[in-house]
Amino acid sequence: MEDEDDPVVEEIPVHLSKALAENLYVLQYPVKSATATFDDGRVVNCCVKPINQQIKVDYALDTASRHYDAFKGEQFALAADGKQRDKTQKLTFRSGTMDKQSFLSAKPIEDVGRYLVCVMQDGEMHATPLKGIVAMRQMFSYFDKQDTRTKAEQKAERDADGAADDEELTQVTVKFAENERMRKAREKSFNYLSEMEAEEPWCETFWHEKTSSTAELEKQKLFSGTGAGGSGRLASDNAALNVRPAEYMELLISKEKTDRNIDSLLPSKVVCMHKLNHLPLEDQLKVLLTDAKVITSQQIFDLLPNRTLPPEKVRRVLMKVGWLIRGNWVAQAEYVYPDGSVSGTNGVTAEQMRNARDYILYRFTKCDRLERSQLVTITQLPVEEIREILCSIAKLNPADRTWSMLLPSNEASLCVEEQEISERQAAYWKARTEFFNEMERKSNIAGSSSSSSGGGGGGTGGGPTSKRVRKRSTRDS
Repeated sequence: MEDEDDPVVEEIPVHLSKALAENLYVLQYPVKSATATFDDGRVVNCCVKPINQQIKVDYALDTASRHYDAFKGEQFALAADGKQRDKTQKLTFRSGTMDKQSFLSAKPIEDVGRYLVCVMQDGEMHATPLKGIVAMRQMFSYFDKQDTRTKAEQKAERDADGAADDEELTQVTVKFAENERMRKAREKSFNYLSEMEAEEPWCETFWHEKTSSTAELEKQKLFSGTGAGGSGRLASDNAALNVRPAEYMELLISKEKTDRNIDSLLPSKVVCMHKLNHLPLEDQLKVLLTDAKVITSQQIFDLLPNRTLPPEKVRRVLMKVGWLIRGNWVAQAEYVYPDGSVSGTNGVTAEQMRNARDYILYRFTKCDRLERSQLVTITQLPVEEIREILCSIAKLNPADRTWSMLLPSNEASLCVEEQEISERQAAYWKARTEFFNEMERKSNIAGSSSSSSGGGGGGTGGGPTSKRVRKRSTRDS
């Protein structure tokens, strides 16, 4: 066929990654169908034999399922471990019922040099050679234990019936001298290989779920450092040749020691950039929102140590730790006033401070300016605590003595995703409206009761306190 009849549709660069070449295995489950997989299975134990390249995995069975036969499960456990369980031997089923199924690997292919695991990213293919391919087949070792125990019990019964009185037969083993050719042939035999596999002990290993952070880090090793998405050694070695002079100086002079010295001098609640870089993304955002008080999305992206993170990922985490108030982000109350903490002036509990802060944020979603005296009346907190909350999110306007947000409204510049976040959080504030209305009703009732008690003259129907009685009696005299 001519080239004109078969044009090149796309050229895909291929990169070779060897970071996992000595440890990458493919586990096949030939007895499982495409729908009945172990994607959601829970691994209770995992062992390997590195020399013989054997893997054993135990998957937990759902014994509470309506499809599980509890009677059969107990019978299998009893057959495997027996009624009189020996404490010196490891039990197959510790719970007394068949609560797991075991799979043991076998080598369907000896030569795996022609096989690769490939991943695609940014239009590039990254290939990693395989160390081995194994087929996982279910084990039924508990049946072998039952047969062994049955034979031992039968032999013990025959010995007890007097079979031991007969002439005892002694087995005689005859060994012939073997030459080099015979020794090599023996080492290739099935019996010899089985003995070698049995002699190698099992090594306990840790099983990491596919969604864990450790598994994600290992997956990144499938990418070569020479590709656009890689971060290997070659890419880091060439990084110094493609930077500006200021960045090159930063690469030459490590800030690690300097940051650690500064970290030892900082207050307990202040985090340096070196320490911030090693925190998870959620903790980084908590620190930024708490320290900045009120901050825009763009400022958050500029302050994050890793500026290559996808914006949608950052926004998903932001929803968990912050509120989007008038287009700007503020920290949620539980991170400003954690459980067990109290205010610095009058020792108000964290729960009261969180409720007051949420009410003030709720009011800012409704209006631009707030009066401190009105907030003191509604929240029933001291003036100092209300001022502390306001100073963390708002500023005082000297002209009319009202408080407004630290940053002006930024709702006009919100992207589509941030608008969706604002709508979701608006539903949260709507759900708490009844609670805030109850706070306002209680403050109105308390205010009207106080005014009626103070202007009652010499009436007796209001239940006046002893303090007020003494004041009136002094005034009358």
